[in-house]
Amino acid sequence: MIDESPSPEPRLPLHRIIEAILFASQKPISAKELASIFKGAADASKDNPDMAMFAKVKGPMIEAAIEQLEREYSETGRSFEVRESAPGWQLVTRADFAPWLRQLFPENRQARLSAPAMETLAIIAYRQPITRADIEAVRGVAVDGVMQTLLDRNLVRIAGRSEIAGRPLLYETSQFFMDHFGLKNLDDLPNASELRRIALPTATPPAPPVDEPAPAETKILAAEALVDEHALNEVNTDKIPNHE
Repeated sequence: MIDESPSPEPRLPLHRIIEAILFASQKPISAKELASIFKGAADASKDNPDMAMFAKVKGPMIEAAIEQLEREYSETGRSFEVRESAPGWQLVTRADFAPWLRQLFPENRQARLSAPAMETLAIIAYRQPITRADIEAVRGVAVDGVMQTLLDRNLVRIAGRSEIAGRPLLYETSQFFMDHFGLKNLDDLPNASELRRIALPTATPPAPPVDEPAPAETKILAAEALVDEHALNEVNTDKIPNHE
């Protein structure tokens, strides 16, 4: 006789186990990693029927459980939420509670990006990969200092070299940028498709090479450049606006 009675429910529901894993993890976890955790735990506890029930947990079941958590957190007004990014899911505190958490961890407070840095980051995010010259063509000012700030903050990374003359470096946003702003992919950027279609200024192609000056002319040009450099040193830099 075949036992057609329903399978017993596990003592711990799937969405609660996933909640515990996300709570303990220090990094986002993908569906593949979660499935591996379930299989490993079941294999290590073969004598435990309750654990063995989760051996075949796959992506669709994991996604359904996470959706259940998201609904529960939203309906109950919890102070945290499940955030999905490219690497996977992570439990994070809602932005509303950030001021209180900053008081708890004052040493981790990061300086805000300046307006020029945010403008530069936005240009890179929407038009990546992009050269520094094209960024400067859009902003109208040099961006050396800003680019270094974005690189130091790990918000931007070097993506390779352009195929145009001189093969300048190309820049794109980093995975940390995606995680920091809670983006799963670049299409999640606000108004991504519309803003990408807007025509922006581009860098002027480099002028064709000219004949090099004769040695005597080179010395004269070098001397003039040296005079100009000393003249610049006498300028009152306090009155020059600081364009990052």
